[in-house]
Amino acid sequence: MSTPSPLHAVHEALGASFTDFAGWAMPLRYGSELAEHKAVRTAAGLFDLSHMGEIELTGPEAAAALDYALVGKLSAVKPGRARYTMICAESGGVLDDLVVYRLAEDRYLVVANASNAALVAAELVSRAAAFDVEVVDRSAQTALIAVQGPNSAAIVREVTGADLDALPYYAGVAATAAGHDVLLARTGYTGEDGFELYVDGALAPDVWRALSAAGEGRGLVPAGLACRDTLRLEAGMPLYGNELTAELTPFDAALGRVVKFDKGDFVGRAALERRRDADVEDKVLVGLVTTGKRAPRPGYAVLDAAGNRVGTVTSGALSPTLGHPVALAYVPAATSGPGTALSVDVRGTALPVEVVELPFYQRPA
Repeated sequence: MSTPSPLHAVHEALGASFTDFAGWAMPLRYGSELAEHKAVRTAAGLFDLSHMGEIELTGPEAAAALDYALVGKLSAVKPGRARYTMICAESGGVLDDLVVYRLAEDRYLVVANASNAALVAAELVSRAAAFDVEVVDRSAQTALIAVQGPNSAAIVREVTGADLDALPYYAGVAATAAGHDVLLARTGYTGEDGFELYVDGALAPDVWRALSAAGEGRGLVPAGLACRDTLRLEAGMPLYGNELTAELTPFDAALGRVVKFDKGDFVGRAALERRRDADVEDKVLVGLVTTGKRAPRPGYAVLDAAGNRVGTVTSGALSPTLGHPVALAYVPAATSGPGTALSVDVRGTALPVEVVELPFYQRPA
């Protein structure tokens, strides 16, 4: 049976359609996912992300423990800031991609994808065993609410009173919302300016209602997981299980920059050094675009000019913002240059596609 979000009753009252996602009953959409997508691009969307995992590390060696456990250099992150990073196996394969907040000098919050939350928590406990640090999985009691879109700052400012001009991207600050303590972060997964509020699950309905009220007249709509996926795809953001897997390294996904070798030993270092120094790239993650309405879907074969299979689509959809299909795929380096003509086997039909630079969509400056 799926675990309900702390906001389940709120979603039921809003008429949400639910889906099982990594063992959680989460809102897929409330009405039209197209309308929800467009609202995030033009105004604001309100998301329940309480299925995500939150693991806290506290202690004098918290920074050292994370430097060893993850591929990033978390000791270099200043208190109040956040870092996108990954946890890898000894083989270099990606176990999950993460956002890590440094809440204080000796306190960090690791945010994991729902499907990997238990694995990440267990790995952190194991990898931190030799360090003076306490690892606590707070996923079950933590709710996460996101406000994303051009009007998100006005909405969040009204509810929290926070000085958002002093809150840069990938930063977090203690704040209050609806009278409750929250961690307010300027982070997101949509390609828009946006904020994420971490709050005790029992208090989440109050925060949701306060944000909803502040969004009246500002175009805010509740938004489900369906539009979250098309939004992140347009922004060229990888999804674990699609673009990132335990069989791929960060370098395969063109995310080698997140691996920091200017620190001591860490899990997967030797394998990642070999991958970094390899002369040949077996595959490269690229963006594909095509015309019409038929979108390449995950698992579809990418074909070269001779009709030979050279790659695989990892994500694909009709882009609501751009009006044509877009996809992410792994292809050989020789066929990864922008402008390269390829095709995708869509149920027996070779659909012409073109390689383009990522992201597909970037919000106006």
